[in-house]
Amino acid sequence: MTEYDVPAAGEDLLRMTGIVKEFPGVRALDGVDLDIRRGEVHCLLGQNGAGKSTLIRVLTGAHKPDAGTIHVNGELVSLHTPADSMALGIAAIYQELDLVPDLTVAENVFLGHEPARFGLTRRHEANTKARELLKGLGHGEIPPGRTVGLLSAAGQQVVSMARALSRKARLIVMDEPSAVLDSEEVDNLFRVIRDLTSQGVAIVYISHRLEEIREIGDRVTVLKDGATVATGLDARETPTAELIRLMTGRSIEYVFPPRTEVVSTAPVVLEVENLSRPREFAGIGFSVRAGEILGLAGLVGSGRSEVLETVYGARKAATGVVRVDGKVLGAGKVQQAVKAGVGLAPEERKGQALLLDEAVYKNITVSSLGRFASAGFLSGHAEKQAAEELTKALDVRPAAVDIPVRNLSGGNQQKVVLARWLMRDCRVLLLDEPTRGVDVGARSEIYALVRKLAANGVAIVLVSSEVEEVLGLADRVIVMREGRAVHTGPAQDIDEHRVLDLVMEGSAV
Repeated sequence: MTEYDVPAAGEDLLRMTGIVKEFPGVRALDGVDLDIRRGEVHCLLGQNGAGKSTLIRVLTGAHKPDAGTIHVNGELVSLHTPADSMALGIAAIYQELDLVPDLTVAENVFLGHEPARFGLTRRHEANTKARELLKGLGHGEIPPGRTVGLLSAAGQQVVSMARALSRKARLIVMDEPSAVLDSEEVDNLFRVIRDLTSQGVAIVYISHRLEEIREIGDRVTVLKDGATVATGLDARETPTAELIRLMTGRSIEYVFPPRTEVVSTAPVVLEVENLSRPREFAGIGFSVRAGEILGLAGLVGSGRSEVLETVYGARKAATGVVRVDGKVLGAGKVQQAVKAGVGLAPEERKGQALLLDEAVYKNITVSSLGRFASAGFLSGHAEKQAAEELTKALDVRPAAVDIPVRNLSGGNQQKVVLARWLMRDCRVLLLDEPTRGVDVGARSEIYALVRKLAANGVAIVLVSSEVEEVLGLADRVIVMREGRAVHTGPAQDIDEHRVLDLVMEGSAV
């Protein structure tokens, strides 16, 4: 039994009952119930590690459940492979899109079921059908012959939707679909979703952004520790505080840890002067004192992430100077930046920061191996011991440091990235979307950790697509638009509405 079990009304497209899935030593799903109606947006909520991903893999045929039943259109079905799910009209669009970047839009849309005759692909027919699907999604401007890798994140997402519809999908799972989109692109995504549901397509929408649930959702199911704790909740009427309580088992206020006043005499740790890169950003300058958090706000594509990567040396500046503790860093020299005490937690932690198949402790110690080397040999025991101290301090779960880091939830993976730079004793920490894909419980813990690092004297530069997060964490804010700073000032002197006005109009202030 769940804490809430709202009686279903209307016709179910999908009903999953008592779903159990076990892995060695872990019961990932412990009797999950989920029912989806035709033409609805059903939001699936839960902390990282609650079982959402495992449930979706069961639904899409990637995992076979150990117990429970699945009914589609009222009929009992067995989903042994992804092909079984696709044959029933079930498709998934994952946060990390599984498109082939070197193929065209049409080739991606029909990959695996290309229009063919006598064994030969009918390219013209594929292009024509792809164009019709894209037009139906309101994106007829996307050329079917365009290479997918050249499209924006939003464009690639539309191609994934077209691929799902090309297989006559009646239920589409969207996993964190807005994570890489700006506000205008999110509005367009919601328009597409409403068009699909008006045609009877059901959407399972997974997001950590609770304000989106309120705007686009119809009903909500909440998972916690592999079990359903609430199902059938009204997405617009259920209070946010109640959703958080259901997900975490405790009340968490949407507040940020109190600021510690930055001492005016604190030394300037990071100085950036007139930093520029062609077609990315120009004339960016700022300084950050020890214990200060500087936030960069702006739309996706405004140049925020590129500035961080250039300060770190991952991109080479065309003009400008970066200093740490008064010493100039060589442009495009990551090793020099790291040696000077600069650390970067990048936006794409899985692709850019983590060694997914390596143990947790190896991911933590990889930037500090010199500490554990003697006579040319590494001490694995010392590495593990040091990593265990940090994972305990950061409450990384599970606590075992010798398991592959890919087995951790998104929030715990982010803690591992931060632990790496804590071990390195950073002077400057560059954080790019530190809570992307992180649940509300882990998000609160990361906020507290960032503030604690600042209180200990670390100079922090923070990039986030969530304006509330930038204003809540930062001491000072730079607002960027189209590669230029259009506002600089104390975070407490500007509100979310003014930031949005600035990024849309670009008026210098």
